[in-house]
Amino acid sequence: MNPSVTHADPLSPGTHTFLLAGLVLRYHVHGDGPVCVAHSGGPGIFWEYMRMPTLEEHLTMVYIEPIGTAEDNRLPSHPHGYTRDRYSAFLSTFINRLGVRKVHLLGHSHGAFVAAYHALHRSEQLAGVVLYEGAPVTGPEHGAEAGRMVEAFATKHAGHPELPDVLAAFGAMSALTGDEQTKAVAKGVLPSYFADFWGNEDTYGPLRDAIRATYISGLDEDLVPDVIDDRAALKALEVPTLVIVGLHDVICGLRWGVELAELIPDSRLVILKDSGHLGHVEEPERFADVVRRFVLETTVPQGEAV
Repeated sequence: MNPSVTHADPLSPGTHTFLLAGLVLRYHVHGDGPVCVAHSGGPGIFWEYMRMPTLEEHLTMVYIEPIGTAEDNRLPSHPHGYTRDRYSAFLSTFINRLGVRKVHLLGHSHGAFVAAYHALHRSEQLAGVVLYEGAPVTGPEHGAEAGRMVEAFATKHAGHPELPDVLAAFGAMSALTGDEQTKAVAKGVLPSYFADFWGNEDTYGPLRDAIRATYISGLDEDLVPDVIDDRAALKALEVPTLVIVGLHDVICGLRWGVELAELIPDSRLVILKDSGHLGHVEEPERFADVVRRFVLETTVPQGEAV
């Protein structure tokens, strides 16, 4: 089905809306330069936390609203059915309507899992991919590593009055059933997602307060978990790849960034030494510099053969 387009110029600054298969799809354009499409994480976290003003000084940043986040772009099977293939299919439509032969795709957290899938299955749309705080696997192995990192965080901040609230939020993750719970948990765990949230609460607190989230189950339409193991596939990935990981990330930490870089041929690994899970907020200049250089070095001029 062809989407119904409501803007003549798909890359003009501002918010764009179009219809596809009865869903309202949105994306937001900021900045100028080569096109970089940004896919937020969660799944179910609204796009706003991904704004990268420093990067917008050099690139045309296209922030998409993943399906399922807003009430008017939810699948009939909501909160189920949001598999990576489904995200990638809608992402393909977003990219096609931009009118650019190849774009760069930047995925954060769960968005990095989607970006990896897209690079593996729809590589013809991409000049490069940025896997930002991702991992090659989900499931028990990933969960055990996250648990170890959360324990290290708790040890480091033992005695802090807000630590019990953070740990309680992690404990509530497995029992989520609705939007308000999801938002509360996202806000509750956020201090652990920074290298030093409590030392910079005046700076990072507004981001926590502004978080919006929708409950996404992680199950497909048949209520089967969408478990990921990309280790074998990534060894054959041919799309130029930049891997970014924060040294203090507790969710998709250093182990996974290193493993991604080792698996993907000719990939580049950048470790943000003063960041946790949100390096574009914690080290915006460093983050923007490495992404900008990667994009400029791998951009395919329009009309040039590959």
